[in-house]
Amino acid sequence: MTALNLATEPTTDAGYTAEDIARQWSALRQAEPKLRIRDAATKLGVSEAQLVALGCGTTATRLSADWGGFVKQLEALGPVMALTRNDGAVSEKDGQYRNVEIFSGHARMGQVLDSGIDLRLFLDRWALGFAVREESARGLRRSFQFFDAAGTAVHKTYLREASNVEAFDELTSRFAAPDQSREQAVTPPLAPPAKTPDAEVDTEGFRRAWRELKDTHDFIRLTHRFKLSRTQALRLADPDMAWRVRPDSFARILEETAAAKESVMVFVGNPGCIQIHSGPIHNVKLIGEWLNVLDDGFNLHVHEPTVIDAWVVKKPTARGVVTGVEFFDAAGEQVAILHAKRKEGEPPSAFWADLCERLPRA
Repeated sequence: MTALNLATEPTTDAGYTAEDIARQWSALRQAEPKLRIRDAATKLGVSEAQLVALGCGTTATRLSADWGGFVKQLEALGPVMALTRNDGAVSEKDGQYRNVEIFSGHARMGQVLDSGIDLRLFLDRWALGFAVREESARGLRRSFQFFDAAGTAVHKTYLREASNVEAFDELTSRFAAPDQSREQAVTPPLAPPAKTPDAEVDTEGFRRAWRELKDTHDFIRLTHRFKLSRTQALRLADPDMAWRVRPDSFARILEETAAAKESVMVFVGNPGCIQIHSGPIHNVKLIGEWLNVLDDGFNLHVHEPTVIDAWVVKKPTARGVVTGVEFFDAAGEQVAILHAKRKEGEPPSAFWADLCERLPRA
């Protein structure tokens, strides 16, 4: 099957119609009925949003909204499942969209601080939204799905049995866009920012600034200041502040944390959204190429072949050093971060510190 290669230019200029894409997708679904929509989009050379848009008028409703304001409306749904993913990991958390804050400023950021759904939102990346009703093995499944301008999913909200269906219908009706055509224009994915060649980096200044950090959130500003990619920053760090470990450390951390009944923070994100699980994990299972946590209220799926790089990273803060383990794909994109969970004012976890020190170095 020949890919249509629409992901690099708007569909209105590509010469392909929604019907062209629909025919190819129909044939692909017949050949691979269990293929997920994200993987189908990759095989067809289109975006996931373009496939969702094919349902406009039947299974999907295109939305038009200020997305920060729309997220604030999601509390009306009651208990739901929030899903955030990237190419290597999927995080699914049950909870409610409570304590939503949208911050003013050029970056258009926000957060959701429910005990179940904990999100950091980067709304400048949110461009498209749909209400979706699709049949599944368990009956009609309703969701709100959000995408960036390239048509890549940034976040999804799925209704559960106890969710408020009337609120879903009301939001869908209120925010329905005038345009309900099956065509969906997308733009090329944003190119990664240019990084500074290693030889041009003020390594000593960078290492000194790292040791002077007062908050973990300052780390991203540090990499921007020195124009470094994240993995480049880890490579250039003092060796006692960041060191490479084996990629299969992900499974070891989950298994040992579950066995010890310790709590862990799991960060899974993309440029538009970071989703955080904080708490214990219990049911860790490897199924095929996927490492899974299959707990009530929290599912995690990590595609092990995608994870090819891992680092233990120490970040100074005003309250002591925070240690995390960061995992990356072949392109240097972050798959996930694992941290010990601790409350404000508590000392670092001795279990976590020991576990990180024992991880096999790469």
